[in-house]
Amino acid sequence: MSWLDEVPWNGDGLIAAVAQDAASGRVLTVAWMNRAALEKTVAGGEAVYWSRSKKRLWRKGEESGHVQKLHELRLDCDADAVLLKVEQVGGIACHTGRASCFFRKLENGRWVTLDPVLKDPSLIYKK
Repeated sequence: MSWLDEVPWNGDGLIAAVAQDAASGRVLTVAWMNRAALEKTVAGGEAVYWSRSKKRLWRKGEESGHVQKLHELRLDCDADAVLLKVEQVGGIACHTGRASCFFRKLENGRWVTLDPVLKDPSLIYKK
């Protein structure tokens, strides 16, 4: 039995994937992986996710250059999510140009943006 066979993929063949900065511990993003994405991530040492909107494998940073280099992979206690401890190249994980996708905080019943844009997305993405 392969280590991949021990992952209980959901009905769509996916598992939730949390990317965490290996140095700071900050959560960078949450995405989805299928078997091929997880296998390619481990084999290549860089995060590959399953894009539900594009319906294809998506290597983090394929357009922006902000790849996530894998340092460690963990499976949670219920085996319903994986944790990728990564080095975020360029310091930007979010398509909005911020360090983390979790840049808003609930304060007094409203979402407040806490983190600055580090780089204008129009300068990152050529579209």
